[in-house]
Amino acid sequence: MNLGPPAVDRPPDETLDELYENAPCGYASVDAGGAIVRANATLLAWLGLPREALLGQPIRSILTPAGRVFFETHVAQALGADGAAPQVAVDLACADGRRLPVLTDWRRVVHEGRTLGLRVMLVDASDRRAYERDLIAEREHAQEAAARLRESEAKLRELNETLERRVAERSAELETAYEQLRQSQKLEAMGSLTGGVAHDFNNLLTPILGGLDMLQRRGLEDARAPRIIAGALASAERARTLVHRLLAFARRQPLRPVAVDLAELVSGMRELLLTTLGPQVRLDLAMEPDLPHALADANQIEMALLNLAVNARDAMPGGGALTIAARRQAPPADIVAAPGDFLRLSVIDTGVGMDAATLARAVEPFFSTKGAGHGTGLGLSMVHGLAEQLGGKLRLESRPGQGARVDLWLPVAEAPALGDPAPAPAVGHLASGAVLLVDDEALVRAATADMLVDLGYRVVQAASAADALSMLEDGFEPDLLVTDHLMPGMSGTDLARQILTKRDLPVLIVSGYADVDAIAPDIARLSKPFRRDDLAAALVAARSSRREPGARRAAS
Repeated sequence: MNLGPPAVDRPPDETLDELYENAPCGYASVDAGGAIVRANATLLAWLGLPREALLGQPIRSILTPAGRVFFETHVAQALGADGAAPQVAVDLACADGRRLPVLTDWRRVVHEGRTLGLRVMLVDASDRRAYERDLIAEREHAQEAAARLRESEAKLRELNETLERRVAERSAELETAYEQLRQSQKLEAMGSLTGGVAHDFNNLLTPILGGLDMLQRRGLEDARAPRIIAGALASAERARTLVHRLLAFARRQPLRPVAVDLAELVSGMRELLLTTLGPQVRLDLAMEPDLPHALADANQIEMALLNLAVNARDAMPGGGALTIAARRQAPPADIVAAPGDFLRLSVIDTGVGMDAATLARAVEPFFSTKGAGHGTGLGLSMVHGLAEQLGGKLRLESRPGQGARVDLWLPVAEAPALGDPAPAPAVGHLASGAVLLVDDEALVRAATADMLVDLGYRVVQAASAADALSMLEDGFEPDLLVTDHLMPGMSGTDLARQILTKRDLPVLIVSGYADVDAIAPDIARLSKPFRRDDLAAALVAARSSRREPGARRAAS
């Protein structure tokens, strides 16, 4: 039967080659040595390789590492035993780093009993792999849902008639936990904010305090100038004290018990307490004469008194009186305390007082009778913990309408409190030389430079660590490095460490933060704000920790 002319005017072999090249499946031929000798365009497109880069390469080269291991352990064995390995799932390693899942069919080519190579057909299995993953995920989700359902049913059986009560209790616990977390986050945010504000205030106070100190030292012809400068200096010193107290709130540092003069401490806090209490509350101080020193941490005692003062103020919305008293007195018999002598520090208010139930929970962390958003519920618990840590005790007494009394028993220190530190050495005792001064705050840098010049140093200024390093690379040889700690880019501590790897010179780190844990303990440091004598003493400490410049140059 005559079927007529062929559908296309091409030789049969040419048509087969076109079908081979453009087939939707990948095809490859491998010789007996395992090298690819032929590949169609579909496979080349999947791999993202030109034909000349693929031909001659081992068949294993187009497989992922896991696919190569699978080929050796399964495919090669199947081909050796049966001559075929159908329905084998492997991943191709594409040139762009992708993994292409394919389903392969491997056939051994044998002629006259001799193996000539392999033929492999590859089908894109991406959709199938995705479907399998989705199917597995759905199965896992269904299993998890079934497990959760079974667990819920078990809980429902367990709860039974008491379900509503248990749900209410659990809801109350979650609400309490959430409130505690919120208050903790508020404290953390307050500490971070306080530290940042204190840093900025310290930077502002440094040129003010230093400049006023310089003017006072040089004197002015105007007769009123000394009085004006002295008043401004006193205000700046009070501002420095206030910033230090703010930083004490922001830090929760370990206690450092020393001999503390409670009468002097409370007297020094009088103005701060008056500001905290407001005009409607009268403040009375009753300190026993010749009061011995207490073994305590001054910063923590100040914090405790401020906390108690705030609580007392809030308990007297219509005004009243707050009394802070201290006397030598042993704890009562029902209070167990460490052996030895004790002082009783009392804070007494005329506020609304507490009932028995409130009094019983007053020292619990996060317990507060104040409304939402007012207070953290940590004040009394922190004071209680402070007393216990110092080896003392805390007692609360209160009745509704009769105010509250907080007694804090502190152990008596064996040695008297330390006196004022020794004054800084005179300027003449300091060695002269060149100072590399680094600070990103222009006003602070200028004020510090003026003090250094007044001390007899020659000053070269740099606005950043990068500028300082550039000066050193250009050949500048300083005798001493004075650098701020926190600066954009590289910190002063990192700058000092980098310089000290190449040069042995005294280093002084200046910081606006009270917490300078990142500074190496062997590097001298100075806290902002500071006056000329503070700087002079810090320079002596810095130079004493390193060899003198002359000795350094002689050694080099």
